[in-house]
Amino acid sequence: MPEFIFYLSIIAVIYIYAGYPLIASVVSSLKGKRVGKGPFESGVTILIAAYNEAGVIGRTLKNKLELDYPGEKLEIIVISDGSTDGTDSIVRGFEAEGVRLIRQEPRAGKTSGLNLAAPAAAGEILVFSDANSQYERDALRKLVENFRDPEVGYATGKMIYVNPDGSTIGDGCSAYMKYENLLRSIETGIGSIVGVDGGIDAVRRSLYRPMNPDQLPDFVLPLKVVEQGYRAVYEPEAVLREQSLETSADEYRMRVRVSLRAFRALWDMRQLLAFSPSPVFSWQLWSHKVMRYMCFIFMAAAFVSNMLLWNEGVFYRIAFCAQCLAYAGAALSPIFEKRGRRFRLIYLINYFVLLNLASAHAFIKFITGQKMVTWTPRKG
Repeated sequence: MPEFIFYLSIIAVIYIYAGYPLIASVVSSLKGKRVGKGPFESGVTILIAAYNEAGVIGRTLKNKLELDYPGEKLEIIVISDGSTDGTDSIVRGFEAEGVRLIRQEPRAGKTSGLNLAAPAAAGEILVFSDANSQYERDALRKLVENFRDPEVGYATGKMIYVNPDGSTIGDGCSAYMKYENLLRSIETGIGSIVGVDGGIDAVRRSLYRPMNPDQLPDFVLPLKVVEQGYRAVYEPEAVLREQSLETSADEYRMRVRVSLRAFRALWDMRQLLAFSPSPVFSWQLWSHKVMRYMCFIFMAAAFVSNMLLWNEGVFYRIAFCAQCLAYAGAALSPIFEKRGRRFRLIYLINYFVLLNLASAHAFIKFITGQKMVTWTPRKG
């Protein structure tokens, strides 16, 4: 039995991070699902949910006002979620340029804020931006061009994390984001992607559906769009830049929060996992999300079963030592960084372990009924 568990677990981990992308790439090349993009200057409303973002909101609003998009067709709404640090005053300073402020009181979280603002939006296309998101000048135009295709209901851009401080956790985050962007490009060729980041996303206003306060909007909303028979696609030319988090502790807390809300979303949208009416999309959702978030189980099973197989041959001893070395490297990565020694493989392993530990932590919170609706702003 330990031998069966060991091989099953190793195969599962390899499938999650390498096998699925490879198979998805083959399916994508066979289906060759294209997006009928083209000039499309529909009315757009950018929604920015903010809580105590005085340090970044002014720069973000200037960024949005300078976008290459017709001003008469662009509306910007900031939802202040009970901010107490002067965020509201800064936003009001942009009212003459057409920026609207909606204050949510009492504080209820980003999802509730979007539910509040969506009905008040004038644009046919709703675009979601974080309070610190910096768009390339042509990003909005490139994003909206996807809606020329009547099958497209949701579009997401390309998130690029910048790492000015040179931290290894920032490098790990950037590498992970490159991997995710590649996978989204592949999934678009299949039909629809199964997850986005939330900083540069757009949906047809007619397809927006209110969500529960504890639901993750950049996960649940694309699924709701797919459920209505429309595509959710990735646009690599719509570029967003955000500063990565600077410490492992900050990244870990963020990943726990995202993972917890993702578990909640998967449970709420579990009908899409039933392989009907779209078996391909269900396979994508199982592979990219369910198995990815549950990978920590396979990793733990591989370690424990390998330990039990220590006396079964040289191969198992080598495999167990390799696992121990990998986890030791992940644990020692912060020490190497402090001493100015950077080993790319080690900090990538460190980030991989961090992601899966955060998923395990979030899963415990999920099965014990904990929810997360509000949080403090990112420090990156």
